[in-house]
Amino acid sequence: MPTELEELVGFITHQNPQIRLLATENLVPYSLSDPSIFKVDDMRPIKNLKVLLNDHYQVAEHALTCLINLSGDPDVLELIATDDKFLDLVLSFIVGPKEENANLLAMILANMTKSDSLKRIFDKKQEPPKELGSDEYILNQLMDLFVKGQSGSYNPKGDFDYLAYVFADLSKHEEIRKYFVTEQIYDKVIPITKLKVFTEHESDIRRKGVASTLKNVAFDIDSHSSFLSTEGIDILPYIMLPITGNEEYDVDETMNMLPDLQLLPPDKKRDSDNTIIQTHLETLLLLTTTREGRDYLREVSIYPIVRETHSRVNDEEVQEACDRLVQVLKRDEEGEGQELDQKRITELADEEEEIMEV
Repeated sequence: MPTELEELVGFITHQNPQIRLLATENLVPYSLSDPSIFKVDDMRPIKNLKVLLNDHYQVAEHALTCLINLSGDPDVLELIATDDKFLDLVLSFIVGPKEENANLLAMILANMTKSDSLKRIFDKKQEPPKELGSDEYILNQLMDLFVKGQSGSYNPKGDFDYLAYVFADLSKHEEIRKYFVTEQIYDKVIPITKLKVFTEHESDIRRKGVASTLKNVAFDIDSHSSFLSTEGIDILPYIMLPITGNEEYDVDETMNMLPDLQLLPPDKKRDSDNTIIQTHLETLLLLTTTREGRDYLREVSIYPIVRETHSRVNDEEVQEACDRLVQVLKRDEEGEGQELDQKRITELADEEEEIMEV
């Protein structure tokens, strides 16, 4: 005979909407404490929860919360991520300017991108809401949601911070890295330049996801010249500011620094999250892959800031990242075309591993 919990799971498909609402609401805590009840009957409850996205927004809210919590299970994640109809449903709802569950949709999408199958999002299109001002490509719509979400100007119910984790995971795929550095036809803007401005945002989620995205996109070595050029993508100031504190430097060191790093206010602080500092340091190491990159980082006095970061951040992994970068910047160059050891570079591959729960 079915247990009380299994009977409760069965009520999520009840014809009475009030019963569905009560059932889904009461099941939310069990999606964390007893996830096995959702995997019975060939995971039929998971399949039913996906359908409930079409239900009343409160029912959909509880269903989404359950799915977010359950997607930490690899089998559940695979079932959700490979379901193209479900993905299309999430994408169609998330762009709605009045969508009540916008942030939960961003969270489930962030969890889904842990699956490599989500790279298919690169080719997906849908008609955008006119309020969004985007084109038909899903990636552009998500990018515009992320930009407008930080000010609440698009949907008061959504800040879309978790899309930063979506971008971070998608950017581990080469074709999507190319997207981030390619000017888009509809607005004549290179997507990565929309993200770089959030490296000092108040949201930890935005800063962390954007830092990882910048790092992953930096694996596109052909774009390094543009990354470092003030006339191009110009990401260096946005990487350096989060790892820079209020230290005073010698005049000779300060004069060569990037203009954005000179005359900082006395209350300037490094990022409070050491993992973000580490990520930016690893991005800098990637930018030393070419001789051109190494020379430029030396020219703009990156070393003194890295030195102070090593001294003032009491974190073993941050200090190790500083050491690796200093070893490259301070070594003698033996050949104009000398490249870093590829094994050391590939070890830096990054993606947002954390599965969100609610």
